Amino acid sequence: MRKIGHPVIWIGAAIEVFDRKFNDITASPARLRRNGEIALILIMLMAAGSALLVEWLADQTGVGWLVIALIASSLIAQRSLAAHVAAVATALETGGVEAGRQAVGKIVGRDTARLDESGISRAAIESLAENFSDGITAPVFWLAIGGLPGIAIYKAINTADSMIGHRSEKYINFGRAAARIDDLVNWPAARLSAILVLIAATLVPSASARKAWHAIRHDAGRHRSPNAGWPEAAFAGALGLELAGPRRYDGKTIDDAVMGAGGRLSATKADIRRAITLFWITDMVLIVAVGLIAAVIHLVF
Repeated sequence: MRKIGHPVIWIGAAIEVFDRKFNDITASPARLRRNGEIALILIMLMAAGSALLVEWLADQTGVGWLVIALIASSLIAQRSLAAHVAAVATALETGGVEAGRQAVGKIVGRDTARLDESGISRAAIESLAENFSDGITAPVFWLAIGGLPGIAIYKAINTADSMIGHRSEKYINFGRAAARIDDLVNWPAARLSAILVLIAATLVPSASARKAWHAIRHDAGRHRSPNAGWPEAAFAGALGLELAGPRRYDGKTIDDAVMGAGGRLSATKADIRRAITLFWITDMVLIVAVGLIAAVIHLVF
């Protein structure tokens, strides 16, 4: 995999090419939106075509299931996500607030220069919650629905959203399609992630399934994102914390609803460790659920 490169790197390289070729900010907004739509369709077709070709070649070898499993697992980043979030807790423990700011700045897009330990800890947990949905549940969901092409198309959309889907002057029009389609394909996974966290909270002594359910019901739909609020609310309630709320991006304060309203506002590095424990138990619940569903399908068909 190191020699041929990670699939997401290929996708990112293709997006950069389309960005340079089609994102001419002197063009009209309508033209830029159309260019963005065409670029996204081409990226999705490339991802799907490559995945279908790999599936076909793998089938010819007789070990297609192994090849597909290896490629699919490279697109699901449990260990990487947990490691990056754990690094924030370690930085706070060994280097204090300044080290924590540097560590959390690698995984969040908000301004971190003024964050105290609580702000750093909350940002890390929010990132863990949201990326559990986008980086783990959603790829597994689309792998189950569409096989290797399904997960490849999802990663193409998700990568495009992260690269061109933000509301900057350069991408407000060109990246519009990527942002909207990303919201659509993440819709089921966000709700499923909240359910998985709810189940996991019953297995973690330091978590509360009751509070997680309350936060999901009352707060998830109030988030400015149609999807991020679901896993964030579930984590917030389960951990007894308040997450989200107003945050600063590029010097501007962005208002947002609080997830887990009524919980503890002051988070600590110990709460990051608790969140990581909840994350791993939630991941185990997902694996067991997928295994049970696969077994049932195998028995029935």
